[in-house]
Amino acid sequence: MRVTGLGHAGLFIETAAGSVLCDPWVNPAFFGSWFPFPDNTDLDWAHYGRAADYLYVSHLHRDHFDAENLRRNVRKDVTVLLPAFATDELERELRALGFTNFLHTRTGTPVERDGLRIMITALTGPGDGPIGDSALSLDDGDTVLLNQNDAHPLDIAAIREFGEVDAYFVQFSGAIWYPMVYQLPDSAKKEFAARKRQGQFDRALRYIDAVEAKHVFPNAGPPCFLDDELFEHNGTGRDGTSIFVDQLEFLRQLGRARPEVRARLLLPGTVAEPEDTACKLTHRYTESEIEHIFGEKRAYLRDFARRQQPVLAAERASRAPALPRERLLAELKQWWEPLLTRADRICAGIGGPARLDVGEVPIVIDFPAREVRLWDGERCRYTLSTSADLVATNIERREVDWSNSLLLSMRFTASRIGPYNEFLYVFLKCLSMERIEYVENYYDSCQDDGQDIELDGWRVQRRCPHLRADLGRFGQIEGNVLTCTLHGWRYDLSTGRCLTSDGHDIRASATSSPAAGS
Repeated sequence: MRVTGLGHAGLFIETAAGSVLCDPWVNPAFFGSWFPFPDNTDLDWAHYGRAADYLYVSHLHRDHFDAENLRRNVRKDVTVLLPAFATDELERELRALGFTNFLHTRTGTPVERDGLRIMITALTGPGDGPIGDSALSLDDGDTVLLNQNDAHPLDIAAIREFGEVDAYFVQFSGAIWYPMVYQLPDSAKKEFAARKRQGQFDRALRYIDAVEAKHVFPNAGPPCFLDDELFEHNGTGRDGTSIFVDQLEFLRQLGRARPEVRARLLLPGTVAEPEDTACKLTHRYTESEIEHIFGEKRAYLRDFARRQQPVLAAERASRAPALPRERLLAELKQWWEPLLTRADRICAGIGGPARLDVGEVPIVIDFPAREVRLWDGERCRYTLSTSADLVATNIERREVDWSNSLLLSMRFTASRIGPYNEFLYVFLKCLSMERIEYVENYYDSCQDDGQDIELDGWRVQRRCPHLRADLGRFGQIEGNVLTCTLHGWRYDLSTGRCLTSDGHDIRASATSSPAAGS
């Protein structure tokens, strides 16, 4: 097996039984905010698109689903490996680009094609990417590969039943807007960013420990930001206020925590040939070039940004003009109010009005009243502020997932009173009746099943209210606080209150004095 890194989560996997092109992203995403790091624009994309026997797109986030690259460079008779998502949006998008040959998979079920065993593990919860994320397992008879992308599968044991993993491509860097866009003192932002970076590392480490692969490749990140408005978000940002750890930073931290792990640097154009405990690695960069990319990152990114100015200018020119106040309000009312009438659990979970400042126009999404209207001066726990052209563009394109456009662009500011509210962001990524119906039915089906477990002197419900992780495996108690280590959600066991997000309280009671050291 030969694996060529294509940048970010992109891979070109060659085997004797066929080749697989994974998540080929090169064009900027999210209103021109995200670019792959390092630069991968000079790769021979037409070659990879012609040579692939299979195409795998893990999910619809635009740093994985690059419509322009797929349209221009990937042959349309390639066999598309399709995850078993709850909606057929990914298939519809690919068919619109001209793809016609689809292999529909069942999540966690291997399929064999011409000597290549393939398994896709699909995640389908509201918090999983844009209503869906997935991981790919491959076995060519000699090598087993796991490509995790952004997926955080709950059951690594089931994935390992596919085969003991030789090459593991693990997500390691940030893919969220928190805390960078929040209106916080720099000291608080610095502290929250440090916690987020540590949480990202801890999660990757848990997966590395669980998978026990012979070779580990940090993958699926980080992005870089070439627009002057966003440039200070690169890496760990100004004075540590950002979350985007790069490949070498992660490898150094991993080396300190797990010196026995065979971890490899994968860059655009790097070819890895894993075989048992050995792995031949061929970089297209010289050592001095790698040192420049990572050791003089700011200068490298400034050069990259200068090359991409025409691309950034074209993206800005593609945006729709701002809408007049009356039309803006009418468009959002016509679009969103029918969704609000169906969004019972979302509206109850938010429980109040949220404010959306569109340029100079303050709008309120009144979730209890199921209404979109102008702000009337009332107190709102959640406020998002952005430019009018971005909202106008999303309206013109009928963008059903604003996390996959506006929010990940980080071209907005946010403030909130109290903890994070998952339901608000779920609404903003479910702006179609198809998605609202799915999410509401999902919440209905995921009510607590009544099972409890005992953990360090506490009786708690078995399933985490966030994404149903088994707290018997992922629960960790310190004092009176339970942390679900899968995604870092925290609960006050003395009250059952969720400390991470409103509306996700837990059932808990003390069974004895907590264990010493808890």
